Amino acid sequence: MLGRKQQEKVTLVGLDFGSTTSSMLAVEADLANNCATGRMEFRSAKAIHRPESIFTPFRGQKIDLDAVRAQVSTWLNQSKIDTNEIFAGGAIVTGLAAERENAESLTSLIVDLLGEAVVATADDPRLESWLAFMGGSAALSRAYPERAFLNLDIGGGTTNPALGINGNVRETGCHFVGARHFEFVPGGYELRSVSRFGAAILEHLGLKMAVGGKLCEGEVHSITGYFVRALCAIADGDRTFFNTPVGRLIEQSPFESSRAASATLTFSGGVGELVYAIAAGNPVPNTTFYGDLGVDLALAILAHPRLSRDVRDYVPEHRGRATVQGLTLNNTEISGTTLFLSGGETLPLRDLPVVATLAADADVPALRDALRLAGRSRRGACLQLIWPTSHPSFEAVKRLGTAMSSALDEADLPQDASIVILTTANVGKALGNYATAWRTTDRKLMIIDEIPERKAHFVNLGRMRNGVVPVSFYGMN
Repeated sequence: MLGRKQQEKVTLVGLDFGSTTSSMLAVEADLANNCATGRMEFRSAKAIHRPESIFTPFRGQKIDLDAVRAQVSTWLNQSKIDTNEIFAGGAIVTGLAAERENAESLTSLIVDLLGEAVVATADDPRLESWLAFMGGSAALSRAYPERAFLNLDIGGGTTNPALGINGNVRETGCHFVGARHFEFVPGGYELRSVSRFGAAILEHLGLKMAVGGKLCEGEVHSITGYFVRALCAIADGDRTFFNTPVGRLIEQSPFESSRAASATLTFSGGVGELVYAIAAGNPVPNTTFYGDLGVDLALAILAHPRLSRDVRDYVPEHRGRATVQGLTLNNTEISGTTLFLSGGETLPLRDLPVVATLAADADVPALRDALRLAGRSRRGACLQLIWPTSHPSFEAVKRLGTAMSSALDEADLPQDASIVILTTANVGKALGNYATAWRTTDRKLMIIDEIPERKAHFVNLGRMRNGVVPVSFYGMN
């Protein structure tokens, strides 16, 4: 076990490829025990490389992978990071970039460039919402633990709402509301391109506009007005707005929360960054400075009493970089140090489906059925076990371990099936010993403890380091 006075510096990396811009963040943090809880955590995180964001490179209707490869190589060279020393990291492709047909190829490229410690995913909108909240508004939320905060992460392609209380995200969603559905020649309103969502909005508003044409002031206001109404519907928890043909089209993942209307509003993403910059009195960029409606949308938000009511009183962190901040520092959970490895397992393990989430008082039939589901996955699978306390009684651990042993016998799993159990409590080794009858079975069983519950479809386990394992989730429910 890693002692309290022991600590190790680790490197964490995050990359965010969005509709308009792409960014990178690398930090160095201490992997150390929390003296109060005994849990391992990242402490004293320090940015070692935070380059300026770039415009996401596209070639026609595809992401320009050659340009991405060159840019990531430049970032790595500038940061002097040894990819073999990356402890954990993440990359995400979001918004309209995730709509491009080669988005998955981009995730494969990133893993090739940065190594297997990095989890790369495309089109994971609820994860993006969670990351943006954690990277931007989580600290503010913890400072006012009784207050609900609703963060709207507004970028080029999407708005990702996330409602959190005391730093914990309760609800997420995603809507195709963003500044870059209409791309212009910078400095004016000559239309270069329109996304399929933008085209639907134009039709809904009765605006006839083709590429090469110019939008007049009234047409711009009509479009930003529609976006503002959509944002208000999200902020008010009004589902009627999205129960129309165009409303259903632009809603990728529904956001439903009874606490939205009373929540304190915060913003992040590129448009969110502009909102706070303009509110602080910074000069307003020229019209379509970024080649989209970002400036116009930020001004429309500030002009709306409902959306702007909290802007000057509650200012989140990182704002335009909230997603990459959350990706770098919050996407990875660290295991406890009492892991159970039955033998024969190899780390890392990638893309394990999370097939079940069970309470720690689950009975033998429930455990057996979950294990049978896990056994159907050729590459292995994961179960989550949720305890009501972080330090359950000996009797409770023994009961669950004995039940799991019986369930493993009844499940009749393939001999090569790798079963990973993530448990919230500090019970990994003891639970594993009871489940395997003190290692008298030869099943591939791994129990990773002190991992908080995450509503996700997949999990990645990194390489063990100083007795702990990095755990990352994706495919958020």
